[in-house]
Amino acid sequence: MKSRRNAVNPSRPSRMLSMLRVALPTLALLTVGAQAGASTLNQNVSWTIDRASTSTKYRVVAYGDSIYAGYNGSTTNAAKYSAPTVDAEYLSALWNADIESVRRTKSGAIASDVYNNKIVAERSYMQAANTRVVTFEMCGNDGLQARSAFKSQTGTCDYSGLNTAVSNCKTYVAKAMDYINANAYAGVKLKVISNLFYPGYNADNVQSSCKDASTGTTINIRDKFLPAMATINYWMCEYARQKGFKCTDSFAEFMGADYDSNGDGKIDADGLRYVAGESESSYLTRITSTLKSTIRDSNSKFVSSSSSYDYIQSDDTHPTYTGGTVKAGLLGGSTGSGAPRYTSFSGGKNPIWNTLGHERMGWAVSTSNPATP
Repeated sequence: MKSRRNAVNPSRPSRMLSMLRVALPTLALLTVGAQAGASTLNQNVSWTIDRASTSTKYRVVAYGDSIYAGYNGSTTNAAKYSAPTVDAEYLSALWNADIESVRRTKSGAIASDVYNNKIVAERSYMQAANTRVVTFEMCGNDGLQARSAFKSQTGTCDYSGLNTAVSNCKTYVAKAMDYINANAYAGVKLKVISNLFYPGYNADNVQSSCKDASTGTTINIRDKFLPAMATINYWMCEYARQKGFKCTDSFAEFMGADYDSNGDGKIDADGLRYVAGESESSYLTRITSTLKSTIRDSNSKFVSSSSSYDYIQSDDTHPTYTGGTVKAGLLGGSTGSGAPRYTSFSGGKNPIWNTLGHERMGWAVSTSNPATP
């Protein structure tokens, strides 16, 4: 990447200083806002997995918020290999083709913003004739903002913000699927959504500052928010089933161990997974009661009984990643290409598939990939 210093015109120092006076406070504001989940930041990237043996190129289009963006705390760059680009690498090997991973994302965006200003406003990206996969995720910021507001409450607890977040998520997930179905290129082979993992699962295991109106006592924040998240995740996957999408169950992938910790005969992650066609009540009972003891914070994703990896960055919100960064954010998006990190996959998995959050999510999305383009 070229240094921006090389692009500065030395004959115009006064204008440069004026621009810096505007940009620096804006940068500081966006940094604080992104951490709080209240402000939004476009983070758009196009990265092509360029295989040496082919010139045929297909496209994966991903819409979403900071998760698909590959947010890493920076307002100017993001992870090169966030989940959609990890999936593109799997597709490249499967189809022996170059795969362009187009991420149209907005960190900090709530579901309505992702729907209106990314999926609808930027529909042209999924309408290109070489598009074969369209994927999206949303709703994380609806939940984060509702949680932040709830934690600041005193007096009698008001649950309306949480209920609104759930309702809005259901509304815009369904609208997004309908819009993609109506507007994506006719040759698209796969449409897939990723549901929500629970960032801060351990940190939420505390009592509220407000008191429940019916009991007069404080409540456990995690016990209140887990059913809400489970409701969102159920409807993400259920709407996917109804509307011709696949559902990547990131909650199960991040929150359940890859071994059977409770002796019920199922690997924990498999036990937590949404089952196509099950009722909402059945899913909620399984997540919030029957298998609740198997849910673990994603900072310690156990891949065996004795080995774990940290799937969440130090902000306790965004997935971990490897593979460097690309320009994305305050200074604009970027377009680039590079050879695949891995050219073949034993058993459909790269060597680090279960060691980092974005690698795990990208692999999970890839399990729905069609055999041919």
